[in-house]
Amino acid sequence: MSKKLRISLLVVLGLAGIAAGAKSYIAGKNKGIPVVVGTVKTGDVVSKVTANGKIQAENRVELSALVMGQITNLVVKEGDRVKRGDFLLQIDRGRAAADEAGSAAALRASEKDRDSARTTMEQAERDFVRSRSNFEAKISSEAEFQKARTVLEGARDAFAAAQHRVDQTKASLAASRDTLQKTTIVAPIDGIITTLRVKAGEVTVIGTMNNPGTQLMTISDMSTVQAVLMVDETDTTAVQVGQKALLTIDAYPGQTFEGRVTEVGNSPILRDDPDLSTLTTTSDAINFKVKVNLLSPPARIRPGFSVTADIITGTRKNVSTVPLASVVIRDSPKGERTEAGTLKTEEGVYALKSGKASFVPVKTGLSGELLIELLEGPQAGSEIVAGPFKALRQIKDGDAVKAMTDKEKKAAEKEGAEGS
Repeated sequence: MSKKLRISLLVVLGLAGIAAGAKSYIAGKNKGIPVVVGTVKTGDVVSKVTANGKIQAENRVELSALVMGQITNLVVKEGDRVKRGDFLLQIDRGRAAADEAGSAAALRASEKDRDSARTTMEQAERDFVRSRSNFEAKISSEAEFQKARTVLEGARDAFAAAQHRVDQTKASLAASRDTLQKTTIVAPIDGIITTLRVKAGEVTVIGTMNNPGTQLMTISDMSTVQAVLMVDETDTTAVQVGQKALLTIDAYPGQTFEGRVTEVGNSPILRDDPDLSTLTTTSDAINFKVKVNLLSPPARIRPGFSVTADIITGTRKNVSTVPLASVVIRDSPKGERTEAGTLKTEEGVYALKSGKASFVPVKTGLSGELLIELLEGPQAGSEIVAGPFKALRQIKDGDAVKAMTDKEKKAAEKEGAEGS
């Protein structure tokens, strides 16, 4: 076969293939694109934000060592229930007691010095009065009078200095007694010892600017329990104090607990946040802390339990709704542009009219998990294209469509699951 004839044959076959493809495409277009048909319905829309977190006591105290010394007596263990004022542990008080005794002795000595200075001052005052009388009666000289005045002023200054030393030693004694008192640790609140970090015989140290002091224990008041949640920045604006939350706790499978949002953080969660340290990651995701009080916490609940919460951020009843997946956003068909020069977009759904898809602009409201509120658009009962996503992405205004068979729906669902 000649080269020229070979080329001619390839061209003919190519044209035939193109014609066949075009015929098949036209046939497919005439037949209609398979789609999932949905309906505009009247119903309720519930918007929620889902977040994970940990259970914590609303009121808890982290006890740290305020003095240095060896723990000589530890009377509690983790899980013990304590009352405010109960004795917890004793740090060696030998040195603190010696400092307190020394300060007390110094105070007594300074008080003696002050009393002596007062006596001297009182005598100087009497001598001054007598010297002044003698000077006025021309009995003594002016020099003797001036000397008495100088002695009186010196005595008064000595008494004031002695009084200042008394005040100083009193302050030193108060500090010594405060240190001595801090060697005895008592419970500041009613609660449960949820964490115990020390043992008898260990030595406590005082915290500095760069090094934390010895952490002794944590006391948690479990009468009021809260879930500390990590909420993504995109959802934080929808969460407000007072909103209802439904919580599931891993330790209580099959149970749901009601709560109320009590706090919404204003700053992003740090990676070393003590409440959520096990949930924070090294990623660049920005999350905010949200606290939810449990209205009826279960028995034997413990800090650190994992919790998942659905925070109800909005509810609409008896409104027009469409499947969330049916709403599409497309570029303005008129080529309209924003001030920044980008193409404007419009939101809408594809309504079914005589077997064809017709784009209808809509105005949406509250968005739920599967449904979205329709403020403006097709009336209730109208048929719309509800999927699949691949078809909604490719479909054009005026394209012929047809309802999917059950087999086609299963295939589309399987394709979507594999794609995700």
